Formats: sequence, C-alpha cells, structure tokens
Amino acid sequence: MRQLLVATRNVHKTEEISFILEGLFRVLDLSAVADAPEVEETGTTFVENARLKAVAISKTTGGLVLADDSGLEVDALGGEPGVYSARYAGPGAEDATNNRKLLAELAGIPEQKRTGRFRCVMVISREGEVLEEFEGCVEGMILEEEKGAGGFGYDPLFVPEGHTQSFAELGPRIKNGLSHRARAMEKVVAWLRLAD
Repeated sequence: MRQLLVATRNVHKTEEISFILEGLFRVLDLSAVADAPEVEETGTTFVENARLKAVAISKTTGGLVLADDSGLEVDALGGEPGVYSARYAGPGAEDATNNRKLLAELAGIPEQKRTGRFRCVMVISREGEVLEEFEGCVEGMILEEEKGAGGFGYDPLFVPEGHTQSFAELGPRIKNGLSHRARAMEKVVAWLRLAD
C-alpha cells in the first residue's frame, strides 16, 4: 500500500485523515519521523501555514508530504479565530480554554448572527517543492453552549449546515463525510489517483 506522510503531531488530524484514506494509503505522521523539525506557523493565512509545513517536512523526508492548516472562521468576529484557532486563548491553549474564549466573545450575539465555517487548506509537497494545494469548507452555526462528547477542538460548538447536532454529537462517520477536512481530502485523493 502506498504511504503518505502527514505533517502533523496532532493525533486527531492523523486519525481523521487515516479514516478518510482507509484502504487507499498507509498514513503516517511526524511521530514516525525521527528528528522532524518543529515548523513555526508564522503565516497569516491557512495556505501560508500549510505551505510552510509541507515544504519544511518534505525537505527532510524526500517523500510525498501532506500538510494541512485549518480552523474556524466566525462571521460575527470578523473571521476569528481563523489561523489562530488552535491558540485562540493563548500559546499552549487547550480545546476547553479556546471554546470558553469563543463563547465569551460571542456572548449576546443572537443565533441568526452566529454563522461561520470550518476551513481547511491542504498542500502536497515533495523534496521542498509544492506540488498542489486544495481547500475544503463547511458552513454552519456556532452554539451557545457545548454539545456532545466526540470530536476535538470546536466540534462541540459547531453545527454544520443541514444538521441539528454538533460535530461532537454526529460521530466520526458522519463528520468525516462532510467536514472541511473531508472535502479537502476528496480533492487530494482525486489528485493522488491522477498522479499515480
């Protein structure tokens, strides 16, 4: 089976991508790469951060590398937390503190104005060269309180369009079929099949 290295140390991302690529690729992440560099996400856009990771890791491994940068964009907050989603409540922030900050920022915002989206940009690189870029997006609403015990990040606060439950309530099979990452991965898979 072909192998794909995902430029992440986030086990949740690795699990989602592995689930989506099950049977097509053997997915590895940076835990399988000795001396993989820490790549600072200094970009101001998802695509800039994904490129930084893809290029840096593919320079050290030589093989095909997939990097992703993703996050939640809330319309009432001018697109925040955006590229700072993982560290919205500060450096080293955890999901719970990020979610508390988001709820505090949206306090008093009526339901109809709590719109937003999860956005994911994926970049494929080899030997330091960007080969292709892909984007996936899912629109939805931000809840006034967390619901559900599944998923990670802002999943307990986000209800995707066309559903009444949060990503954390829907479960991995449904979430991984319609998430921003799944939509980007569809394009990645189509490209990888053509690149064979």
